[in-house]
Amino acid sequence: MNQPETVTDGWHCPAERTLDFLSGKWRPMVIFWLMEGPLRFNELQRRLGAITHRTLSKMLKEMEADGLVQRKDYGEIPPRVDYSLTDRGRSLKPVLQAMEQWAQTQAGRNHGELR
Repeated sequence: MNQPETVTDGWHCPAERTLDFLSGKWRPMVIFWLMEGPLRFNELQRRLGAITHRTLSKMLKEMEADGLVQRKDYGEIPPRVDYSLTDRGRSLKPVLQAMEQWAQTQAGRNHGELR
């Protein structure tokens, strides 16, 4: 494979930008669950399963900084905070759907088989 002649804004390949937003095990799953609508922290953690409070908190802050997730604090006691996707976060829906479709077509194939 040929090396690209130029690097644009630090990216070698256009897909790198998308992969950066979806990097890690949990980010695609957070986006998947938030596609259904806003969720409170504890409900999102329940749906994700094995994620720790610390990991989810850190990830949501990173995703908020990336413009994928927005946090709404209602300023109530007890605290009530919802997380939802921004327009940018929702724009990843077709990417996740394509990944899901690919996974379904590959179900049952050997893990080492790429062709």
